Formats: sequence, structure tokens, C-alpha cells
Amino acid sequence: MQHLIAKSQQKRAESDKGFTLIELLVVVVIIGILVAIAVPVYLNYRKGALNKAAQSDIRAAISTVEQFYSENGNAYPGTAGTAVASASGILTLTGTVPAGSPTGTTAPSVTSNVSAGNEVSYLLVAAASGNPAFYMLCARNVDANKFFVYNGLKGGSVKEAAGQADMAACLAGNR
Repeated sequence: MQHLIAKSQQKRAESDKGFTLIELLVVVVIIGILVAIAVPVYLNYRKGALNKAAQSDIRAAISTVEQFYSENGNAYPGTAGTAVASASGILTLTGTVPAGSPTGTTAPSVTSNVSAGNEVSYLLVAAASGNPAFYMLCARNVDANKFFVYNGLKGGSVKEAAGQADMAACLAGNR
């Protein structure tokens, strides 16, 4: 009987050896390679999402400006040549008081939400050279640092404004 117990204990000792140091190092290296592949992919997805958020903010601002235009006698908000930038997550655009309005009449205004980490600027361009007055919007995410622009005269889609250094350059360089 003792012979069987000793034989059983010997078999158990042989099967309980565990992992060698080389096997553990191989597993650690494989995990490191997988992490090295996954982190840059994740960062690229994140940067793309930030850029899409900036584009989305411009589209929301376009709707807001066009709504203001239709509700206020075909006049865009703001004063020609004055840029308005988002502050604290809200882009606030104010129109002018119509001529002949009673005293104390407040100027119509409209707001558009701006996502956290994004900046949106609005510029009303005065009518000139046969072109009517129009507006421009420029946006960027401060982390992704890519500028996007919309020109109200040309219409169309939101476009990337390549090679811009700041919001003023974005608005001025894409007329």
C-alpha cells in the first residue's frame, strides 16, 4: 500500500512543475507586442473622433445661423467684419435691432452649443463686388489641432482648412 502512495505522490510532483522563466518571458513579450500595436491605433481613432466633433459643431452652427436668417428678415447675426468665438461651450450670435423699433427693444440672439475641447468662430462678411453678405464658420479641436471651415457664400460641405495657424487665419484664408 505504501508503494502505491509513494508512486501517486511522485506522479503529482512531476505534473506540478509550473512555468519556466523562459515561458513567462515569452508571454510578457507577446503582450508587449500586442500593446505596441493597439495603442497607436487607439490614438488615431481618438484623434479622428475629435475631428468629427469639430465638424459636427460647425454643422450645428450652420443650422443655427440659417434659422436666425429665416426668422429675422433675411439678416445674418452679427456685425460685418467682427469675428465671434465660442466661449464656455456656447457660441452666441447677436443680430441688430431693426430700424424703427421701439425703445428698449433687444437685439435678437441665437446660441449654438460647442463640444468640450472645441473652438468655433463666426465671421459675417459684408456685401462686396456683387456678392451678397455671407458668413464663415471655422472650428477646431484643441487636441487634434486640425481646422475645418464652412463658407456660407459657396455652401457645400464642411472642408478641412489646411495649413492654418489660428482661427483668424482660418476665417481670412478661406473666403
